[in-house]
Amino acid sequence: MKTKKKNKTTRQKAAKQASAKKTKAGKPAGVAAGTDPKRVAVILGGLDAAYPDATCELNYSNAFQLLIATILSAQCTDVRVNQVTSQLFKKYAKPEDFAYASPAELEKEIRPTGFFRNKTKSIMGASKGLIEKFGGEVPRTMVEILTLPGVARKTGNVVLGTAYGITSGVVVDTHVIRLSHRLDLTRNDDPKKIEQDLMKVIPESKWIKFSHQLIWHGRRVCAARKPKCAECNLEPICYSRDKTV
Repeated sequence: MKTKKKNKTTRQKAAKQASAKKTKAGKPAGVAAGTDPKRVAVILGGLDAAYPDATCELNYSNAFQLLIATILSAQCTDVRVNQVTSQLFKKYAKPEDFAYASPAELEKEIRPTGFFRNKTKSIMGASKGLIEKFGGEVPRTMVEILTLPGVARKTGNVVLGTAYGITSGVVVDTHVIRLSHRLDLTRNDDPKKIEQDLMKVIPESKWIKFSHQLIWHGRRVCAARKPKCAECNLEPICYSRDKTV
């Protein structure tokens, strides 16, 4: 009898826990409750008002330079990357220059960006890929650009959206991940799933600008440790646990 009662109690407890995972809007766990179209429109309006001219803050002169700069930007600030590329692009002007460079020398030159050994392999591999597959030109489709070593969707979206103005998806970096969670636009942690969630609720015509605006907001206001909520024009509709006001 005691065993039966214990099993029944365990099932009841599990049922309560499952029920507790429902959101206020009655949506199942894993589905963001803050994706109501009217609320999303307010978020987009706030970002437009705060950052009408938001764009990529990496310095580049062409799609190839942006590709290299974006690879270097992994786990590194755009400011540091720009410091490095200001000299790097004077020496390495085209894919052939990187593809056949001295690995040891290139590692030394990009060392300040961190993870320099892996980045050297990615840069040289991507450059060789451009020469061998695309005649030295950065391709204009996500399917093609993802065939390059060291290039994932984030880099692809940055290059296609910023250099070519091609809407292929939403850039998902650390800032976009953090703010998408705080604004309750996603409940996922995997960048690919976060991108899919955002693509469902953000109008396609806004994907490129939205990415830049969210990154700017993350750098200037919605910081990781101490968000400046008192200065945020999205504060009235934000119910994040990280709020400081």
